[in-house]
Amino acid sequence: MRRIRSTPRADWQKKVEEVGLAWHTGEQPYWDESAFYEFTAGEVDMLEAATNEMEKMTLAAAQHIIDNRLYSRMGIPDSAVPLIETSWEAEPPALYGRFDFAYDGNHPPKLLEYNADTPTSLLEAAVAQWYWLQEVFPGRDQFNSLHERLVALWKELAPYLPGNRIDFCSMDDLEDGMTVTYLQDTAQQAGLAASIFPIDEIGWDGLNFVGPDDQPLGAVFKLYPWEWMVREEFGKHLSVSSTLWIEPPWKMLLSNKGILPVLWKLYPRHPNLLEASFEGPGLLMSWVKKPLLGREGANITMHQPGNDLETGGDYGDQGFIYQDLAKLKTFDGMYPVIGSWVIGHEEGNAAGGMGIRESDHPIITNTSRFVPHLF
Repeated sequence: MRRIRSTPRADWQKKVEEVGLAWHTGEQPYWDESAFYEFTAGEVDMLEAATNEMEKMTLAAAQHIIDNRLYSRMGIPDSAVPLIETSWEAEPPALYGRFDFAYDGNHPPKLLEYNADTPTSLLEAAVAQWYWLQEVFPGRDQFNSLHERLVALWKELAPYLPGNRIDFCSMDDLEDGMTVTYLQDTAQQAGLAASIFPIDEIGWDGLNFVGPDDQPLGAVFKLYPWEWMVREEFGKHLSVSSTLWIEPPWKMLLSNKGILPVLWKLYPRHPNLLEASFEGPGLLMSWVKKPLLGREGANITMHQPGNDLETGGDYGDQGFIYQDLAKLKTFDGMYPVIGSWVIGHEEGNAAGGMGIRESDHPIITNTSRFVPHLF
């Protein structure tokens, strides 16, 4: 694993916009092709194996949470429990997730968290970095079959979707909107009918959730967190509605940071896990405090003897977990985090590709850069 400096393509902004990546620059570049990460085939195999292993283990952890009714420990409201348990037993369609790993090319990847409900950076990983590779290094390869897998999975899910239709919604936000637009395109390539609209245009007609045209919604992919949905006014209708939601409610168990101490309890000292606890740091000398339902690196405390780093934010009301501090290696002064994607939940074959976010700060936030990779 190496970080290699590179010359950005001429008109790179236009080129990434052409494939849908419109949010490439904020106060600083978000998409950054002035460098890339190079891996060996063996390192890619290790990341793929770790991803498939974590997929199997997190599903077992979800069953453990249900069997032992750990909902309150994870800050999950009582009203959400029937939704979770019903969807877990029914096994409705689920699309994707992203495991975030600390990895340095020398030691086993260590799981930092699992973004199982509303993971972002999909368009960057599936499309933008693939086109970069084809133009700049056409003879090389990339751990990336995300687009093909998404199209294939939609075809598999078609029989479960009323009328072979899936509607897409998100907040009226550029990044979220373009992400669901990309997913809509993959669904349409699979032969499904689809539309897209802001989530605040979903209504309730007394019997059904309805779209902007007042027609009942059969199946909806929502890029919107379940923990927000169940606490909102229309959340009381979720248990009586026939709408099929993707991701399904049981993803609340996996997208919660409480999955990390559950995993550690079930698989202590597993090479891909970091010690984690609900109670506190215990004997850990260096640790990270994370909100159960935090996002984008907000409300994180990173403690090392004599040095604390903190990020602000509005999360933490449901509680926190403590996790051993991963031994992060810098590359040219940058801290990379591997975002390894699963498409579907086929045991042993869910891993579909990866993207890399990096920062000169050891806590990855929503402003951290996306850097392409190859092997």
